Amino acid sequence: MNANARAGTVALVGCGRLGSAILEGWLKTGAVDARDLIILTPSDKPAAEAARTKGARVNPASAALSEARALVLAVKPAMWREALTPLAGDLNPDAVVVSVMAGVAAADIGAVSGRPVARVMPTTAVAQGQGVAALWSADAGARETARGLFAAMADVVDLDLEALIDAATANAGSAPAFIHAFVQALARAGEAEGLPADAATRLARGALRSAGASVGTGETLEALIARIASPGGTTRAGLDAMAATGDLDRAAGAAVRAAVQRARSF
Repeated sequence: MNANARAGTVALVGCGRLGSAILEGWLKTGAVDARDLIILTPSDKPAAEAARTKGARVNPASAALSEARALVLAVKPAMWREALTPLAGDLNPDAVVVSVMAGVAAADIGAVSGRPVARVMPTTAVAQGQGVAALWSADAGARETARGLFAAMADVVDLDLEALIDAATANAGSAPAFIHAFVQALARAGEAEGLPADAATRLARGALRSAGASVGTGETLEALIARIASPGGTTRAGLDAMAATGDLDRAAGAAVRAAVQRARSF
């Protein structure tokens, strides 16, 4: 069992896509034992039911929140006040609130909860124990509590300023979808060159897996590119063609800026 397990009750509020991914990651890595979990969800969720079979409490009486050392807020940003306000009075005085919501300032959450707040922006790959998570808190204790909840299933990247959370959300939290979209475009390009649609998709997905595996070596991105792109070879020709269009940097910049602006609009 992980050293963090059985270290105190953790409440998860919200079990949508991200909340479910976090829950699955906790159970997979042992970062939080199911018997130490309180899950609050307005509708049945497979991840919550799986946790229930292992000892988690799903939608218990609100008084159970007095046991929680941490409350992880994983609801939609537009609904956070509605979700948190009724719970604040039942929270343990020493509890920490960990927000995984985009665009909601820690000060606002702290004003409602009356507790220290940490903000974490994880990718959904935490479900497989392979995520990355940006972390910020003005409170050292809250920061360490949040780190303990995510370190086993994500590479936790500390940020010095809360203002950087929105950029981190776009650069990591949203970026897997951007990368999948590019791989989808590569599959269409392969099909345009004569590959059957199924073959082009399988090959493009395989390329994504290969790229992901190489990232685990810890080499710089430049070194990983150079390892494949021999001078005068096919890969270098493709990279040069992408650079000549100028579209790759523009597309990435536009995607990140739009995601940042959207996060700031909540």
